[in-house]
Amino acid sequence: MKVLITGAGGQLGQALQASAPAQVDIIALDLPQLDIGDADAVTRLVADTTPDLVINAAAYTAVDRAEHDVDLVYRVNAEGPGHLAAAATVQQARFVHVSTDFVFDGVAGLPYRPEDTPAPLGVYGASKLAGERAVLAAHPRALIVRTAWVYGVTGANFVRTMLRLMAERDEVRVVADQIGTPTFAGSLAQALWTLDSAGAHGLHHWTDSGAASWYDFAVAIQEEALAMGMLSRAVPVLPIATSDYPTPAKRPHYSVLNKSSAIEIIGAAPPHWRVNLRHMLGVIKANG
Repeated sequence: MKVLITGAGGQLGQALQASAPAQVDIIALDLPQLDIGDADAVTRLVADTTPDLVINAAAYTAVDRAEHDVDLVYRVNAEGPGHLAAAATVQQARFVHVSTDFVFDGVAGLPYRPEDTPAPLGVYGASKLAGERAVLAAHPRALIVRTAWVYGVTGANFVRTMLRLMAERDEVRVVADQIGTPTFAGSLAQALWTLDSAGAHGLHHWTDSGAASWYDFAVAIQEEALAMGMLSRAVPVLPIATSDYPTPAKRPHYSVLNKSSAIEIIGAAPPHWRVNLRHMLGVIKANG
């Protein structure tokens, strides 16, 4: 099976390549090799490579910067997925697209289901919602998986930032009133491969299990890193309110996702987020 992965240099793109089934022939592309916002380039590329499956892991994910970079955000997060889905349809290839918990406004008291009404608070979430709709319009049998709080062994992410700050500072302050689910990129990648192989399509949700605030996540990072000898000392981790750390983009206060439909297809629930955090830190330590 030939698989085209866009956004191949990102956390998820790298995890998809690392966890690909043995029989898969990967075509991994990122900027500047392919600009998914260029419809003609996408059409030519997909026609030339003739993939059986296209997985779009490319995205503009700088949530705050997105508020001031609207045209580029929509080009990458909305127009690009639509171009890829349309080209995959012409090629009769399957299509997998990754979206976000930020399509919701965070006022729910229960985990969001795929069928719940989206209400994004900012440009990033709105652009990802537009991307979902563009994908389904161009490829009605596409698989769209919403996820949340993704981190990986490489790249800029919350875990690696916290490790650096905890080593450099005498204390760290972390928002405690935003609740979601930390999700290891490797866990998400494996779920995407499994869902595709099972023939899943439509909207589904996937994160690691459990829920946490960013403060809870930071405390766990320090505890696990200390236990592994990755930090030499503990520093105070202080909870703060969102209002104490104003940002250009509004974020949902609660964005836990209901994964029931994906769990039913896969046949198993994901590991708890803290289990995967421990695994990720172990990989970082092993890699020096």
